[in-house]
Amino acid sequence: MSRQIRFNAFDMNCVGHQSPGLWAHPRDKSWKYKDLDYWQDLARTLERGIFDGVFIADVIGYYDVYKGSNYHAIEQAAQIPVNDPLQLAAPIALATEHLGIGITASTSFEHPYTFARRLSTADHHTKGRVGWNIVTSYLESGAKNIGQGGLRRHDNRYEVAAEYVEVLYKLFEGSWEEGAVQRDRDRRIFTDPSKVHEIGHKGKYFEVPGYHLSEPSPQRTPVLYQAGASGPGKTFAAGHAECIFVAAPTKSVLKHYVADIRQRIAAAGRDPKKVFIYTLVTIITDETEEKAQKKFEDYKSYVSYDGSLTFMSGWSGIDFGQYAPTDVVERIETNAIHSFVEHIAGGDKSWTIDELAQFGGIGGMGPVFVGSSERIADILQEWVEDTDVDGFNIAYAVTPDSFEDIVGHIVPELQKRGAYPTAYKPGTLREKLFGDGPYLPVNHPANDFRDIEAVKRREAETVDASLPLKSVGA
Repeated sequence: MSRQIRFNAFDMNCVGHQSPGLWAHPRDKSWKYKDLDYWQDLARTLERGIFDGVFIADVIGYYDVYKGSNYHAIEQAAQIPVNDPLQLAAPIALATEHLGIGITASTSFEHPYTFARRLSTADHHTKGRVGWNIVTSYLESGAKNIGQGGLRRHDNRYEVAAEYVEVLYKLFEGSWEEGAVQRDRDRRIFTDPSKVHEIGHKGKYFEVPGYHLSEPSPQRTPVLYQAGASGPGKTFAAGHAECIFVAAPTKSVLKHYVADIRQRIAAAGRDPKKVFIYTLVTIITDETEEKAQKKFEDYKSYVSYDGSLTFMSGWSGIDFGQYAPTDVVERIETNAIHSFVEHIAGGDKSWTIDELAQFGGIGGMGPVFVGSSERIADILQEWVEDTDVDGFNIAYAVTPDSFEDIVGHIVPELQKRGAYPTAYKPGTLREKLFGDGPYLPVNHPANDFRDIEAVKRREAETVDASLPLKSVGA
C-alpha cells in the first residue's frame, strides 16, 4: 500500500494571506474573512476532503521593513487588516465534526496564565479538536505596540518559549488531577478541592503561583504545532512539537530539514515517526494540464510585486526595496526568521530580487505545483518518497477555489492510488492524528509536570541546593 499523504489547509483571518494582489481576482473571496459563513463553508469543504485540519496563522504587528514603511502592506492588504484567530475555533467546530483547528498564538505577546484559559476553553468548545501553533514572533512592530520596545534576541525568544510551555504544562497537566471534577449532586461536591493544586511556578520570565482556571479539557494540552526552522527553533520543535510546519523552496532543502529534525526528535527521546512534518505548497489544478496552466497564468497576472517583497522583507528582516531587481540576495544577520534567510541565501539556488518577488507572489515561500490531478498526485508522492515528509500545508492562490479544486481533483486521485485517507479516525484531534489516546504521551516533556506536588518539591530542593551555606558561630 502506498504511503498515506496528509493535507492541512493554511489560512489566516485576513485578506489574501500569502498571495499578495490576488485579492483583486474576481473569484477570490478572502475579503469575506470577517464573515463566519465564509469560514464555515471553507471548513465543510476541507472536511469533505479529509484534511487533517485548518491551520490559522497569525501575526501581531505589520510588515514595515520594505522601503522602511507600512505603505505597501496597507495598500495591498499584506496581512493587514487581520483579525484574531482563536475566535474562529467555535464557529468552525459547529460546522464540522472532525476537522482539526490549529490556532497560532505567540509566546512573546500572550501571558501564559490567561492564554491557558482561552486555549482550554477552545478545546472544550470543539470537543478536543484544537491545536496550538507555538510561535515566538518576528515583527519588531508587534513588540513595540505592546510596549516591549522591540523584539528580544532570536535565541532568547526560544528560552522564553521553553519556560512559557512549562507553565502551560503545569496548568494543563498538573493543576487538576483526573477525577477532580465529580459533579456529585447527592454529596453537593462539584470539584474535590484536594485534587486541585496551585502550580507554584516562579521562573526567570514568569511567576504563576495559582490554580488553572479551567477544568481539564478533552486533550488537556491541545495538539502542539511548531514551525521553527532555525537551529534554536528545530531544537525546540524536536522537544515539544507533535506537528511541524516547514517552508522549503526546493526538494533538497526539505530533504535536509526532515532528516535533521527527525534526528533531533530521536535525540530528545521521542519517536520521530510520531511527529508529523508538513511542508508548505500551493497547488493549482484543473481537469487538464492546459486548463491548469491557463489558470496559473491568470493568477500570476494579479500578483503584486511590492506586496510580495513586503512579505519577503518582513520575514527576512531585510529591506529588499533598497536593491535593484537584478541584485542577488546575500546572507545578512537579522532578528527575524533565520531559516528564511538561510534558505534563500545559503541554499542550493541563488535568487535575484526579481526572482524572489515572483516566486513569493503566490503562496509564500513554498513551491507552486501546477497541473492535472494525475500530474499533481505524481509530484506529491515523489516529494514524500524523496524527502520523507509526511504531508503538505497547503496555501491558496484564490480562495475558496484553490481548496475546492484540491478536494474535487487531487483528493480522489490520491485515494484511488491508496495514498490518502478515505475517512477520519474517531476521537479528539490527537487521536485522529496518532491514534494513541487524547493526551500527550509519557515520553513527552509534559509528562514531567503531571504530578505537580512532586514538581514543586523538586524545584524547592533545587533552590535550596543553590543557596549558599550559612556560617555557624558568633
